[in-house]
Amino acid sequence: MTALRLLPVLAGALLLGACASQPKPLQGGYVEALTPHAAVQGEHTGAMVRWGGRIVQVEPRTDATCFEMIATRLTATGRPYWASDDTNGRFIACRAGFYDPAVFEVNREVTFTGRIAGYDSRRVGEYDYRFPRVEADVVYLWPKRERVDVITRPAPWPWWGYW
Repeated sequence: MTALRLLPVLAGALLLGACASQPKPLQGGYVEALTPHAAVQGEHTGAMVRWGGRIVQVEPRTDATCFEMIATRLTATGRPYWASDDTNGRFIACRAGFYDPAVFEVNREVTFTGRIAGYDSRRVGEYDYRFPRVEADVVYLWPKRERVDVITRPAPWPWWGYW
């Protein structure tokens, strides 16, 4: 009899678990209000972050791969959201191992989780830019977005009449 009472509770727990909005590697507690742009305004070394955006450059090194990223806000799923040209600044994310630049191409969307390990100064064109550097625990490469052309029928002209 008690097993029948637990059945709805277990079913509800399974349904809630299936509705998790983010891929498992991206789940967790992070400082959501802290953007790369805000991080360079103060000292936030050690803060756990989940940042994402588009790849600007990939730098394979002997012991790690570093990604220069242009950041944007993330959707509820953790995927970078590109509604406008407004960005959240830039950041560097490094992870041990080799990540192939042929796969992690310029403009691919990636989300990282990790800890701010410090700051690097680099040039963007002629401008000296201070990048927050993330020691990444997770490098999540999103599938390429498919471009869809939506074709709608034209609005009726006054002499065609309205159907």
